[in-house]
Amino acid sequence: MPSERSGAFAPGRVNLIGEHTDYNDGLALPFAITAGVTVRAEAGGARSPDRIAAYARDLGESDEFALANPPRAGGWRSYVRGTVAELGRAGFPLIGAQLEIAGDVPPGAGLSSSAALEVALALALIALASEHHGEPPGELDRTAIARLCARVESEWVGAQTGLLDQLASLYGAAEKAMWIDFHTLRIHEVPLALGGWRLAVVDSGERHAHASSGYNLRRAECRAACELLGVSSLREAEPQQVERLPEPLRARVQHVSGENERVIAAVAALRAGDLAGLGALLNASHESLRVRYEVSTAAVERTVQALLHHGATGARMIGGGFGGSVLGLFAPGTSLPAGAREVRAGAGARVL
Repeated sequence: MPSERSGAFAPGRVNLIGEHTDYNDGLALPFAITAGVTVRAEAGGARSPDRIAAYARDLGESDEFALANPPRAGGWRSYVRGTVAELGRAGFPLIGAQLEIAGDVPPGAGLSSSAALEVALALALIALASEHHGEPPGELDRTAIARLCARVESEWVGAQTGLLDQLASLYGAAEKAMWIDFHTLRIHEVPLALGGWRLAVVDSGERHAHASSGYNLRRAECRAACELLGVSSLREAEPQQVERLPEPLRARVQHVSGENERVIAAVAALRAGDLAGLGALLNASHESLRVRYEVSTAAVERTVQALLHHGATGARMIGGGFGGSVLGLFAPGTSLPAGAREVRAGAGARVL
């Protein structure tokens, strides 16, 4: 009898603009990239049918644990165990399996390798269980999968992230950016028609990890601002109220409000074919992240300045901050700097 197998691919993402807005019910404009994580799943393979055996090919490391109530672990294993645990809690009838994980998204570079791993794991395990039980997986609720993967980040990894990374990975489309309203979770596709312009990322060389950086502190500051303003999210903050906030809360809210406005302006710029205007918005976003949100670092600043010196029309840090990659927008005829990786909008996560 042939072995039951499944597989799934989930892409990483680049957030064009709209940083630290997702957990504040704001707006963002990410797109899925062509690089990502692939998970292959085969029924059995562990020492017993009620266990998971995982192999991270790129790291040459393995893990094995009980399917029911997986114990906690660190590093990449926390994502695998957390995804299995959250799928079980959500009622998916998982089966024991051998997993092989491989990817080409560099970890810690701000391209959302963690969300790609979580999403690919979830889709592969659901598909394998469906095949085993003789039930087609049907049309998965991708927003529910995104929420489940976000719980892995918060409860198993310790990073209080929003839904931006998971939604971008799950809903991405070729040559399209995703305009996400995190208050309603409505997603609109926006053509990423760049013509001869190019988007490229350069790694600052400084690794970042949400759980151990100042990311969770920024979230706590936003919650504190909401409490002082008497609102449920910063989306409801009125400018006259914000002026009465103490620092640094005032600056944090000013960044979020301004970033929401920049997302709307970026959508308009793309629709009008105003790529130079988009570049100016990237620069303004970075300046706000540096000054008002204070999530940049010396390594990131050097990278931003290097891209601008090399001819980028606009450049900004992407991801949660405190390291990672910098995105640059380059006009036609402008060469990319050494070490730059051109990024294009690719399709979203899918079962293979």
